[in-house]
Amino acid sequence: MDGVESKIIQNPPLKTHKYSLAVQICLRFLATVASFAAAWIMFTSKQSVVLYGINIDAKYNYSSAFKFFAIANLIASILSVVSLIVAAGILTRNRSDPNKFFYMFLHDLVVMTLIISACAAATAIASVGRYGNSHIGWMAICDHFSRFCDRMTISVTLSYFSFVLYLLLTLISATKSRKIIQV
Repeated sequence: MDGVESKIIQNPPLKTHKYSLAVQICLRFLATVASFAAAWIMFTSKQSVVLYGINIDAKYNYSSAFKFFAIANLIASILSVVSLIVAAGILTRNRSDPNKFFYMFLHDLVVMTLIISACAAATAIASVGRYGNSHIGWMAICDHFSRFCDRMTISVTLSYFSFVLYLLLTLISATKSRKIIQV
């Protein structure tokens, strides 16, 4: 009969549970700040230069990929605030429910996917802006709009940092959702 019995994983002690949630709250706070900062830098990025007597502007909203990036990071930061509130609510309770961690896992997975798709879109356009594409005749613009391109680089880097934080949160939530409460 011993071979047929299913293994039940014990919940960690309350102290370990609270420590794990505190780590999650810190990671969520950092992810919120990083994604909001990435969106804010993108929304405020613009530069004007005069080339050959013509005033030329570079703004984030001239590219649909940069618009998607900024809006996706803003949405991610709003959803991060919601998850902070939920995680703080779980922290105040003594008993943890694996279903709540499963929902947090799904939330983290969706936000992580949103962030990485925004990063991919912005990275592709930023690469063309920095290096151009000689095969189809697109010239690099970053030699003329260096401040604009530097702000884009900082914004995308912050968003990748937010992605890494959400990857860690997804792994933590997936692990916690597998725990079964022994009755």
